[in-house]
Amino acid sequence: MTTTLRPTGPLQQGADGTKSRQYEVCVNSRPVGAVKLSTDGDFGPTWARISGLRISEPDRRRGRGTVAALAAEEVLRGWGCGQVRITVPDRAEAALRMAAALGYTERNRAMLKQLPEQPPALPEGTEVRGMTEDEFLAWKVEDLVSYAQTWMDRGVAEPQARAKAEADHRRFLPDGLATAGVSIKVLVSEGEAVGHVWSGASPDRTGHFVYDVVVDEQHRGRGHGRTLMLIAEHEALAAGTNRLGLNVFAGNTPAIRLYESLGYETASRHLTKQLL
Repeated sequence: MTTTLRPTGPLQQGADGTKSRQYEVCVNSRPVGAVKLSTDGDFGPTWARISGLRISEPDRRRGRGTVAALAAEEVLRGWGCGQVRITVPDRAEAALRMAAALGYTERNRAMLKQLPEQPPALPEGTEVRGMTEDEFLAWKVEDLVSYAQTWMDRGVAEPQARAKAEADHRRFLPDGLATAGVSIKVLVSEGEAVGHVWSGASPDRTGHFVYDVVVDEQHRGRGHGRTLMLIAEHEALAAGTNRLGLNVFAGNTPAIRLYESLGYETASRHLTKQLL
């Protein structure tokens, strides 16, 4: 039996050069599933995304999904793509096994916590204040550089990484500290600022999200990171939501352990593969 992809509509092309197309997964011309292929708006036309891959229940566990994924990769190579990324729900064990067998590796994960009705108690003596305008301007310069570097460390070319950092700042902080729904709180210990946490409405608007949490290097190892995360919980509850999410890069084991100890669970994993 032959598994192929059959377009279900024309190739969609955006003004910015992005492409996308929907396909049926077929076995001997019989539809058994679907998949969407697109180039990645975040990192340019050489990055691609495979999404919505599904196989109908009667045809599962026969390798159809694996062959469909390989066929999708061939289409993307024809589009000139060199990298592809996918998102897999954390509990989709079969999909995660398939992705690993095909050579995908985790780049980052989304984590989520359902908050209790009452805000958590902060450590005795905790001092919290808003970030000042001068602090914000200095932080923004540093964050644009460091955020872009995290993507470059994961294979994104410098121009695309810098463009991604600038685009995210424009998207989530269009009015700086005055951006509606945004909170950037500074933790003070013994009269000295030791770190900050930036939180606000999640990108999908279904809850609150921690966009950035940093403890200054000389103050690490003293529990300030945990305190900052508890402050984010206060901000989420004050905003009227009991869902708090975040993103963490693979390999940041200390952060993952901290989030898990606070009750966060992995919701989905974002994986990438180089197309040879």
